[in-house]
Amino acid sequence: MSVWTHHKKLERHSLLLVLGIVLVVSVGGLVEIAPLFWLKSTVEKVDGMRPYTPLELAGRDIYIREGCYTCHSQMIRPLKDEVERYGHYSLAAESMYDHPFQWGSKRTGPDLARVGGKYSDSWHTEHLINPRSLVPESVMPPYKFLAEKDLDTRDIVAKVRTMTAVGVPYTASEISHAEADLQAQADPYSTDAIDLKHRYGPKVANRDYDGDPDRLTEMDALIAYLQMLGTLVDFSTYQAQSPANQR
Repeated sequence: MSVWTHHKKLERHSLLLVLGIVLVVSVGGLVEIAPLFWLKSTVEKVDGMRPYTPLELAGRDIYIREGCYTCHSQMIRPLKDEVERYGHYSLAAESMYDHPFQWGSKRTGPDLARVGGKYSDSWHTEHLINPRSLVPESVMPPYKFLAEKDLDTRDIVAKVRTMTAVGVPYTASEISHAEADLQAQADPYSTDAIDLKHRYGPKVANRDYDGDPDRLTEMDALIAYLQMLGTLVDFSTYQAQSPANQR
């Protein structure tokens, strides 16, 4: 009997087949799970990561509300074609402040994990108002109403405080100044921008995002969120840590 036909014994005896499945799954589970008991954290610490600013957090809520995640994932897999198209593969740390994370389950449109800074604010505004004016083959619906709807900021302090309940390390100062920081980020002339950058870092941009400086709209918030994605980690200096270094 050929060695390649020995599997027939398992196929003819259900008990042996079940025992074989249990054995294989058990070994695989041990290989995958056991190392985690020796790691202090499964999320590698990466320089540059920070909690969302209040304006970005508001924009992320709009992103989720409008179902953007159903067509645009935010997870670049470590495969050659993915990295060549979208950039460095996604790190676990980049989603450490996402509740829920935005990995997505499919892509109708491109992955957005590295979209920050790839296009101008005006490009995003026009694309959201009329997607086919810039991408003729797009099946994305228009979101013109975002530019016409003022951003409701009344609950931003509560939103930031709620994030601390799930582990996001906002400080007491960041919570109490949430509304002021939100307003400052969307106002290029705000004197509060210095305090905003002190709390969230010098890379935080404060400017008018939707082309209408006289209003703070949902379009401002959404574009602020999109322009931040993938910009926090400096991959030119990033070096992956080995499991031993994470203990």
